[in-house]
Amino acid sequence: MTDTKIMFFDIDGTLISDETKEFPESAIRSIRQARANGHKMFINTGRCLYNIDSYIRDIGFDGMVCACGTHIIYNNQDLLYVTQPLDLCSLVVKAGIDYHLDVVFESRTHIGFTSNLRPYAQALYESCFERGFQPRTDISSDDFSFDKFVVWIEEDSNFPAFLNAVSPYFTCIDRGENFKEFVPIGYSKASGIQFLLDHLNIPLDHAYAIGDSNNDLPMLEYVPNSIAMGNSQPSTLFEKVSYITTTVEEDGVEHALKHFHFIA
Repeated sequence: MTDTKIMFFDIDGTLISDETKEFPESAIRSIRQARANGHKMFINTGRCLYNIDSYIRDIGFDGMVCACGTHIIYNNQDLLYVTQPLDLCSLVVKAGIDYHLDVVFESRTHIGFTSNLRPYAQALYESCFERGFQPRTDISSDDFSFDKFVVWIEEDSNFPAFLNAVSPYFTCIDRGENFKEFVPIGYSKASGIQFLLDHLNIPLDHAYAIGDSNNDLPMLEYVPNSIAMGNSQPSTLFEKVSYITTTVEEDGVEHALKHFHFIA
């Protein structure tokens, strides 16, 4: 498969516009054409599978790296799935409550929220109902588990104490302002790429990744062919990639696939 190239796509701000919340037709068309040309197209996202809408999956990808490398799917089959033991889940839930953070716990089968949410997390909670699924609030139950989580830091939050409690088990990714993402140590968007390259016998120099934010850095720094969307934030991301394409609204995905000869 030495002639096959493989592209990894972030979702939010890359495939989907942060402004319009839409998936441009040019991106759909170009991804399907690249697959028809014999190349592999993968989502690589911080979202868990449960949080990837059907209209995204239905575009037609070869597979997905979900939840920052902890869940890998190829041809609709799980190749890897890593979840957290119940005792560790209980530790994190208790720390989130004790130290007054708004926490969203993510799994391939559910999403759970702490209670008494402030505006940022409350908006995400309400969007779950708008998108047709029921978030869990029974996070203190003995059988509650998750794969990764995100937190919002509020004025009354004791984030240093929370970080001290969970840092032996999770890597913290700064998503900007008061938003942090936590992933099990040893897993990332980059580890998901390496897993698939090994599985598919594709060399690293045939791997490409495209994203728009700091949580994409592991994959952008890992591959030799890295692409930043024109709408990337922070703008320092532009200094760390090999190519800068246009924004989502300006057909950035299609331009990138043309530039690297996935499509004509």
